[in-house]
This record gives sequence, structure tokens and C-alpha cells, in this order.
Amino acid sequence: MKFTIVVVCYNAGEKLKETVTSILDQSMTDYEVVIKDGMSTDGSIEALETLVTERGARERVKIIREKDQGIYDAMNAAIRHASGEYYLFLNCGDLFYDENVLQRFSDAISEEAVPFPEEKNGLRVFYGNRYLIPTKSVEYIAPRMTPLTCFRNIPCHQCCFYSADCFAERGYRTDLKVRADYEHFLWLFFAKKASFHYVNACVAKYEGGGYSENPESVKRSAEEHRAITKRYLSKWQLFYCNAYMIVTLQPLRHFLATNPFLSKGYNALIHGLYRIVKK
Repeated sequence: MKFTIVVVCYNAGEKLKETVTSILDQSMTDYEVVIKDGMSTDGSIEALETLVTERGARERVKIIREKDQGIYDAMNAAIRHASGEYYLFLNCGDLFYDENVLQRFSDAISEEAVPFPEEKNGLRVFYGNRYLIPTKSVEYIAPRMTPLTCFRNIPCHQCCFYSADCFAERGYRTDLKVRADYEHFLWLFFAKKASFHYVNACVAKYEGGGYSENPESVKRSAEEHRAITKRYLSKWQLFYCNAYMIVTLQPLRHFLATNPFLSKGYNALIHGLYRIVKK
């Protein structure tokens, strides 16, 4: 099995069907879907089972229903049922960008079948860009991971294909409520020396507006970000990254990136700069 697509949910309503439909519409068929449901009571799982039957995908879709302690605990539980070589976590409400995402990344992974010279283990992450539904624009991700990019702008988990070995030693930390995926990414980069491979293509259409973006979670996110970066970055790296954010007017850049009228032009400019830097 090439890919395992993980979807965790709880009373997700129609969004669950929409997300799973975008997976079942993929042109490539070498994948499975693991649904981890926290015992929903809104009929969404029953509706999903009907969809799966209608699409003839019973053997492809695993539905696990059991209580959990939140999104990251649910993700960890789903991983225990995964059989793929690579995992991708797609939230309810988020969609694959088009029907060829899995084929596109399968080709990219095959092209990198021979490990990079610096690759010392089987920990590999293939990542791409995301389409932001609220602003109708593509957010381009840095083509090379560095301490600075890890500090300020890593790809979201909806756009990362993790080799199964990335979760062999441990999963997400459940004591972190907002940033466990970020912590795991930095753990892979700094502690485990995983290799990261950029594919200049959109992976997901990102809905936004979820739990991590409500006011209370934004505050907690900032607190967890400080704790995580303090753990993995040196004092000099932290000084440099914070200074960089100040000098480059991070609040203004955030406004431009999230403004519906300005984000497309801003993201196009960022993409151009990334291409220049990569050369």
C-alpha cells in the first residue's frame, strides 16, 4: 500500500463526506483511508458508510470508532491501523487540490527512490503547497527547510507525506493541544535528521477557521511555539529568527498573506523569491 490518508473527526456533518469524496476521487488507487471517529452522534459516520458502499470502497476505507482525548490522540490511534508506506493527515473540511495529487506525489517519491547522499535513515517527508479557500490563493512553501523556515513557516500536516518510519519511534505529543504537529516536524528535522523533499504542486485545499484559529487557541499556539522552538533551536538561532521577523515586518506580511484582495499577489511574489533563492 503506497499511501494511508488519515481523517479524524467528531460530529463533522457533511464535511466528512466532502473530504472523503475528494480522496475517493483520486485517479491513483494505491491508497487506503483510515477514519478515526470519536464516537460522533450527528449521523455523519452512518452517512459516510452509505457513501463508501455506493462508491464500492469498503475494502479501501477503515472506520475506527472509539473515544479519544483530542485531535492528536485520534491521529496517533489512526496510525496504529495504517498500512501505507507514506501517511498524510487530511482534516474534515479540507480537500485534495485535484484528482491527481496522489499520482503526482507517487511519481515524485519514485524519482527520489535513490536516497540523497546526506540521508542516513528512512525518515522522509515530501511536502507541497496549499490552496487557501478563504483567500482563493496558493500559499507557497519554502523549497528548502532550514532553522529559519522551521521557526516561521513549515508546511501544514495536510500538505506533508510522511514515510511510515517517521512515526515508528513515537507519534504526536498529546500534551500539546495546538502545536503537536509542529513539534513533531521540528523533532524530525532537528533531532532525527529526516530528509525533506519539496514538490512544487498543491496538495490540499485548506478550509481554515478551525480549532487552532479561535482566539483562545491562538494564544495557546503562541505559548506552545515558544516552548517548542526553545527546545529545538539554539539561543543564537532564536535571536536570529526573532530579529528576522522584526526586520521583515512579520505583522504586515501576515496581513498581506491573509487579505482576500492582496494575498494572491503577495503569495506570487513569495513564490518568485523562493525560485530565485533556490537557484
